[in-house]
Amino acid sequence: MPDVAIAAPNEAAAEAGEQVALAGGNAIDCALAASLVTMVNEVGIVSLSSGGFITVQPPGGSEPIRTVDGWMDMPGRGGAVAGPDATWDVHTAYGGGVDITIGAGSVAAHGAIAAFGETHARWGSVPWARVVEPAVEVAHRGFRLGSASRYYLDHVHESIFGWDPASHAAVHDPRPELDGQLTTDLVVVPGLAETLERLARHGWTELYTGDVGHAVSADVLERGGLLTPEDLAAYRPVVRDALPVAIGSWTLGTTPPPSVGGVSVAAMLRLLAQGEGRDPASAHETVQRAVLGHRLDVLDHSSDLVTDAAEYLASLPGPLPTRPASTAHVSASDADGGSCAVTVSSGYGSGMIARGTGIWLNNCLGEQELNPLGLHGTAPGTRLLSNMAPTVARHRDGASVAIGSPGADRISTAVAQVLGGLLLSGLGLQEAVDRPRVHVHRAGRPDEEVKREDAPSMYFGGVGATLRRPLADGTVHLEAAADPRRDGAVRLVRTSRAV
Repeated sequence: MPDVAIAAPNEAAAEAGEQVALAGGNAIDCALAASLVTMVNEVGIVSLSSGGFITVQPPGGSEPIRTVDGWMDMPGRGGAVAGPDATWDVHTAYGGGVDITIGAGSVAAHGAIAAFGETHARWGSVPWARVVEPAVEVAHRGFRLGSASRYYLDHVHESIFGWDPASHAAVHDPRPELDGQLTTDLVVVPGLAETLERLARHGWTELYTGDVGHAVSADVLERGGLLTPEDLAAYRPVVRDALPVAIGSWTLGTTPPPSVGGVSVAAMLRLLAQGEGRDPASAHETVQRAVLGHRLDVLDHSSDLVTDAAEYLASLPGPLPTRPASTAHVSASDADGGSCAVTVSSGYGSGMIARGTGIWLNNCLGEQELNPLGLHGTAPGTRLLSNMAPTVARHRDGASVAIGSPGADRISTAVAQVLGGLLLSGLGLQEAVDRPRVHVHRAGRPDEEVKREDAPSMYFGGVGATLRRPLADGTVHLEAAADPRRDGAVRLVRTSRAV
C-alpha cells in the first residue's frame, strides 16, 4: 500500500483521506474522499450540487497528466422555461463586493460527482462505497461551521441562505432569543446522510438518473428553474489531456478550456519564467496585469475558447511542450507516483436545499463574472466557464506536485504565485504557500485595483499542495502544505506501517 500525503481544507476532510489511505487507497481515492467531506461541511462554499475539475497524474507516473472535466452544464433540455420569479440579484461585500444572482433559476446541471465517479473508475484502488463512507459519517454526526464558511455566511446568511426555510433552519440558531444568528451548534442537515448512503450504494449515477437526481430536478422545476431530468440524464464528464506548460525541467498539466483559470495559470507561469531574478511581487503584478487584462478583453467573451486560448499561449515567449494539449480544493500524492488535484465549487449558492435530499443547490448560472452572455444566454448542454485550475507538475527526475486553490478570480493568481515560488525561486513547499500574495482585480479597467496582502487573508485563496520526490537511496519523500489563510489540514500517512 502506498504512503500518501494529503492537503485538505479542514481536519475532517484530511481525516477522511487518511482513513481511505489506511484502507488501501491511493492518492486518487484519498483526494476524492476528502473532497466529498468538504461537500458536507464547507457550507456555502461547496456541496453535492457542485461542478469541478480533477487533474491526475495516474499511478506509476508513466501515463500523461489528465484532467477530468466535471464542470457545470447549462440546463433547459426539453424546452424548460424559467419562471418570472425564479431568480433575483443580491449584493454582498464578500470578496470586495460582488453582485450575485440566486434562486431556482440560477441552478446549473451539476457535474462534480459524475467526474468523481469517472476518476475513481479509471484510477481508484478501493471500492467506491469506501470512498464515500467518511462523508456519510460526517453528515450523520454533524459538524460545526468552519472559518471559511462562517466568514462567507456572515455576509450572506440571510440574503442568500435565509430565504428557503430548510436552508434557514440549517444554518441559524433555533433559539428564539438568538433568531437570525448563525448557529454555533452542530449542523445536521436532514436527508443529507441518507442521500450520501444512496450515493455509496448505487454509485455516482444516483445524482443524475436515480431517485435523488429526480428529486433535485423536480424541486428546481417546481420553483421555476430550468434543471430537467433530461439535463441530468445527458450529463457526461469529459476526460482530456491536461493543458501542458514547460517550466525548466518541469512539465505542468493544468485545466484546459472551458476552464479559463487553467489558461491564465499557464500564461502567467510562461511569462514569469522569462523574468527570473526580478522582484517577485513586482513581477507577479506585471504578469497578472497582462494576462488578466487579456482574459477580460478576449477570453471571457470568446465563442471558441479552445482556439483563442491556444493562439494566446502560442504568442507568449518560451517553449511549449512537444505533446499538444488534447472553490474547495484537495491535493494528494502517493509514493507509487500518483498525484491528484481536485477543485470543486457550487458557486455562491442558490440559497435552496432540494426537498428531501439535504443538498444545497448551486447558483453557477448566477455567477455573473463567468456568464458574459447573461443568466440564460447559452444553449442547453453548453459547458460553462470556470476559474478553476487544479494542477499537477512533474519533474524529469520523477518528482511531482499536486496543487490548487479556491477563491473565484483569485484562483489563477494564487496558484501561479505559489508555483512560481516553488519552481522558479527555489522556495520550499510550505514557504511558497505562506508567502504574501498580490492580486490585480479588473486588470486594465478604469476601476483596476491592485490588492497586496499585508496579513494572511482568505481573499487571496486557500492553496493546498502535496509534493512527491524520489530520493537517491530509493525511498520517496512526501510533503503536504495547507494554507494558513483558511482552516487547512494535512496528513502524511504511513500506510506501510498500518496493521
